[in-house]
Amino acid sequence: MIGYILRRLLLIVPTLLAILLLNFVIVQAAPGGPVEQAVARLQGVGGGAAGASADVLRGESRASRGLDPKLLEDIKRQYGFDKSASERLWLMLGSYARLDFGQSFFRGAKVTDLILEKLPVTLSLGFWATLITYLVSIPLGIAKAVRHGSRFDSWSSLLIIIGYALPSFLFALMLIVLFAGGTSLNWFPVRGLVSEDFDQLSLLGKVADYFWHLVLPVGALVIGGFATLTLLTKNALLDEIARQYVVTARAKGLSERRVLYGHVLRNAMLVVVAGLPQALVTVFFAGSLLIEVIFSLDGLGRLSFDAAVSRDYPVVFGTLFIFTLAGLLIRLIGDVAYTVLDPRIDFAARGH
Repeated sequence: MIGYILRRLLLIVPTLLAILLLNFVIVQAAPGGPVEQAVARLQGVGGGAAGASADVLRGESRASRGLDPKLLEDIKRQYGFDKSASERLWLMLGSYARLDFGQSFFRGAKVTDLILEKLPVTLSLGFWATLITYLVSIPLGIAKAVRHGSRFDSWSSLLIIIGYALPSFLFALMLIVLFAGGTSLNWFPVRGLVSEDFDQLSLLGKVADYFWHLVLPVGALVIGGFATLTLLTKNALLDEIARQYVVTARAKGLSERRVLYGHVLRNAMLVVVAGLPQALVTVFFAGSLLIEVIFSLDGLGRLSFDAAVSRDYPVVFGTLFIFTLAGLLIRLIGDVAYTVLDPRIDFAARGH
């Protein structure tokens, strides 16, 4: 087991390198880089003038644009584009080996500081959404499996189908309309993670204010994930219930409760644990982007999106590095969790 973990940890390095290299090549081919963005701002064109600034890349029509060539060279030097692509890649990899993600081009702050500043918002959304999703889905999936074919199973399946069909961002808009001023009900805030007077509140008031702001965004994330996990739990239980060892356990006179919770549930949870890493990665790094935008939450998803739009390459690659590393580690933790539920699983015997 220890050997397997060490091999997986060592594989993280080439995986990170491959992902960074691939994205670096793609970014170099994309128009409208930071130099073009800066030139466009100087000329009053706007931040997205990728097409209008294409001549700058070719070094053409500088005089007609009224831009001093020396100023253009200074801009390139400021963003590191006075060096070749291979030199920039080598410098970036060397800095990342020291966990130095550089300075943001346009935010005037270190990438590490920006990530640490935005991280609490993303962690809040991801942690509570994942926790509530599992607290709801696993008991509901167990209940549906035990009462398979009943009216409860049918009605809950209808609700699950509706939840599965609704994307998180659409459900978020529905929640805003229903409970945040779109109708006569104005129960919850729709901006930020805390109120403006948060610092003046008591400890109990701060906790209440924090969860009050989380209700709608976390609710929107939960609705997108609970349907899949509920059906996964139910189907895993039904599959285990049909196995021969369950028939044997019943023939020995064991109660249904002991059969279910002592044997079936433990084996069925392996499938649920298998889906946990993917659920965490999705909620933390993919599903939260639109939710952060809709509820004006300044988290990592919004930071990485804004950086990609503005071609803030240090932030783009810094967040990519963090997302990829976290995703790989989460998947490794999910694999290790298998052995906690079922010690019969031997990773060393799998030969990879």
